[in-house]
Amino acid sequence: MVTITNKSTNKLLHSAQSTEGFKKVLGIPALVLFGLAYMVPLAAFTTYGLVTQITAGHLPTAYLVTLLAMLFTAYSYGRMVYAHPYAGSVYSYTRKTFGSSLGFLAGWTLLLDYIFLPMLCYLLIGIYMSEYIPQVPTTVWILGSIALVTVLNMIGISSITRANWVLISAQLIFIAVFIVMAISKLNGQVTSAELVQPFYGEGFSFSSIMAGAAILCLSFLGFDAVSTLAEETDDPRRRLPLAIMLVTLIGGLSFTLVSYVGHIVFPQWGLFTNVDAAGLDVMRSVGGEWLVTFFTATYVAGCFAAAMVSQASVSRILFAMGRDGMLPKAFGTLKRRVPVFAISVVSIISLLAVIISLDLIVTLISFGALIAFSAVNLSVIKHYLIDERLTGTKHLLRYGLLPGIGFLCCIWLWTSLSSATFTLGLVWLAAGVVYLAVLTRMFTVKPPELKVAEAL
Repeated sequence: MVTITNKSTNKLLHSAQSTEGFKKVLGIPALVLFGLAYMVPLAAFTTYGLVTQITAGHLPTAYLVTLLAMLFTAYSYGRMVYAHPYAGSVYSYTRKTFGSSLGFLAGWTLLLDYIFLPMLCYLLIGIYMSEYIPQVPTTVWILGSIALVTVLNMIGISSITRANWVLISAQLIFIAVFIVMAISKLNGQVTSAELVQPFYGEGFSFSSIMAGAAILCLSFLGFDAVSTLAEETDDPRRRLPLAIMLVTLIGGLSFTLVSYVGHIVFPQWGLFTNVDAAGLDVMRSVGGEWLVTFFTATYVAGCFAAAMVSQASVSRILFAMGRDGMLPKAFGTLKRRVPVFAISVVSIISLLAVIISLDLIVTLISFGALIAFSAVNLSVIKHYLIDERLTGTKHLLRYGLLPGIGFLCCIWLWTSLSSATFTLGLVWLAAGVVYLAVLTRMFTVKPPELKVAEAL
């Protein structure tokens, strides 16, 4: 049962009951495949050129640093899933652990990611399509994709799940073809120094690695999505934590492998034709125009599918917040069972893709993600060691040291972002504080909240 109430007035706003729950049919393999599909296998090329230049040709090392930090955070997600197997989000974890106000701010910060993700997809479509067909301006591709995705979301896209699986399979096939062709091209004619260079070599700088790793948190968005399948998983307290860890590990290692092969086969990172579309230079060096065409088609199709899913997701979040009283009521309205107003607002905001830069979008998304991940790590410490009052060396290690390391890693990466990103991110957070103050009448009442019954 889902019940939405405002405790300050104790007024029932919404109640929806279901006589039957979800079928608990998902096991570890299905959960892992879902998580990997959400992370998008070709995401390594989203910031390939940008982070390669920042790290002076050491992108694989930056991925390994990010993976290490994300593994600690994935562990914390697993601990919170165990504590609250019916609620799988940063918003609810923080709310249940630290209270409604901090929970709202955690959700507000994560909303930054959700709003910018569709915009990122549109911008990438414009960048790669204009590079492949230069006669058509980037703006045309961006506006066209926004219009098409908006229309599809308006009329409903019930078949998108099946289409996504086809697109994910195509990406995996492409990665396999790319690696095989790259190995064939090299033909063993690589020195030991060249094999090590992408990890540690000329130009290596720890500060630049951290700056690159902070941006790469974007690639890991989605491993936490597995936690949303709690009600459809058999024995979720045992299987979900393991699946989250496996998705993070497999995804991180695949990103590292793809970027490593790219660096070996095209080490001239200072000669990218277009930094934002650096993947095309790599593909052209490996397989010529044929591989460029294959890559562009697969990557753009993946971006288009991601745009549809991300716009649908953020519109539902805005709808829920409007229905709960956290946003104006217009957001919480449906037309033909579709949140038309919320979808329209997301589309209008996405028009910024025409003027915003790729590096600003990805760093802003990483800013929000790192704040949210930090909140999850702190939630573990608060829930188990303070609220549950667990003591002893074993508990201090599991619920204190490990999430504590995860929190410090996230803060370290967070402070490695650019000053411009930091400024804009803090402005967004400050706007959330102001909005919360208005919503709660200067913090004299609690904000509306969505309560999910402990059905498991």
